[in-house]
This record gives sequence, C-alpha cells and structure tokens, in this order.
Amino acid sequence: MKLGVNIDHIAVLRNARLVNDPDPMDALGIVKRAGGDQITIHLREDRRHITDEDAKRIIENSFLPVNLECSLDEEIIDIVCSLKPHRATLVPEKREEVTTEGGLDVIGQSKRLEAAVSKLRQADIAVSLFIDPDIKTIEASAQLPVDMIELHTGTYANLYAMLHTNLSRSIHSIKSLESLSRSELNDALNESIAQLQKGAKKAAELKLEVAAGHGLNYHNLDEILKISEIEELNIGQSIVARSVYTGLEAAVKEMKALIA
Repeated sequence: MKLGVNIDHIAVLRNARLVNDPDPMDALGIVKRAGGDQITIHLREDRRHITDEDAKRIIENSFLPVNLECSLDEEIIDIVCSLKPHRATLVPEKREEVTTEGGLDVIGQSKRLEAAVSKLRQADIAVSLFIDPDIKTIEASAQLPVDMIELHTGTYANLYAMLHTNLSRSIHSIKSLESLSRSELNDALNESIAQLQKGAKKAAELKLEVAAGHGLNYHNLDEILKISEIEELNIGQSIVARSVYTGLEAAVKEMKALIA
C-alpha cells in the first residue's frame, strides 16, 4: 500500500511564530529516503499553512509525486492548473473549520465539480475526489472523468478514539457522540468500517482507484488495512506529531512499516 505523507503541519509549526523555520521543503528528501510514496499538501483558501510559494517550490523540487488538495474555488483551481502537481484532490473547505470535516457533496455540487475537473484534466493533472463512503456519492463520482476517490475516514477515526482513548472530551468533531454508551459506540464503529468496506468495493467495481485518509494514526490502521481495495493512505498530523520526538525519517519509516 502506498503512503502519502501530508506535510501541512510542518508549515503550521513554522507559521505559529511567523518565521522561516521549519521549512516544509526540507521534508521532501527525508520522506523519500524514509520510503514515502507521495507528498501531500493542502493549499487552503485562507493559506493558514501551505502558501502559494510553498506549493510552487515543493512541486518543482519533489522527487516524489505531489498530491495537492484544494477546494473548488475558481481562483484556487487556476493556481493548481498553473502549478501542475501530479494529482489534485478536490476537498470541501470551510474557513471556520479546524480541519476538513467531511467529504464533498458530489451530487449537490455537480456543476462546479464538472467545471473544476475539466480544467484540471485539460492541464494534464490527475484528479481525485475526497468523499464520504456513501454509495450514491461514489456512483456520482464515477460519472466524472476522475481517476481516484479518497474515502474520508474521519468518522471511523473519531469513533475509534471514543472507544480506545480518553480523548473524547478534546475532539471537537465528536461532541455529538458523547451521549452514546460503549456498546452503541462499538456498533457505530462497526457500521463505519462496513461503510468503508462497501464504498471501497463499489469504487473498485466502477474502475476508480481508492485512497483513504483523515484522522489515521499509528494505532487505528488495522481495520483500514484489511480493505484490499484501498491502494493508498494519506496521513499527516500523526506523522508530524511523532516526528517531534523521533525525527521525521523515523516517523515515516514506522508508518510505512505498519502499512506495508
């Protein structure tokens, strides 16, 4: 299975002090040496971490393919077309969110998606859609000329955290689950796993490549790795967090060993 290493959080650390260090560029050679298969970055509309200059330098200098996540905003799409990453992953985006909290509304935004996908394909950029593991959404995605979908694993990761850690009171996106009993949480987790399994199988049947990501870490991968149709994982925050203690090369190697 391929590992895309999202290096956004290196830029988050840099921007916290408004200085030039650490530079996300320094991660490129380290990730490659550690066995990573792809560099993933997100050029958000508010530029809260990766900037236009970061994206330009990373795409121009990376020895690994670059997966550039972006919204459907026309200005952003034009920038992505000019930068020419290996792949663009279209994601939903709200300025007030801490991180991406769900998948694209492929059906409700079909016209905007068609326009964005068309522009990207004309620029010879592969296209992926970040979506929830919903069968109708996957079928709608297959109607577009996209190469891949990335299944949103946030619900699974949140439920896993609720059951297996003490993080429930500090994870903003799972407040609605706090009233559930452990038995109910376990049932919800199993349902989430089943949805991911069914979604990945349907996507493969429709000849879409399948990736997965969001909230994945060193502890919650077992069920995801059992889904044979998933070919790629995009993981960032947990790797960068681990690197504070182990160094980035060791953190990537450890993750790569888990998913190999």
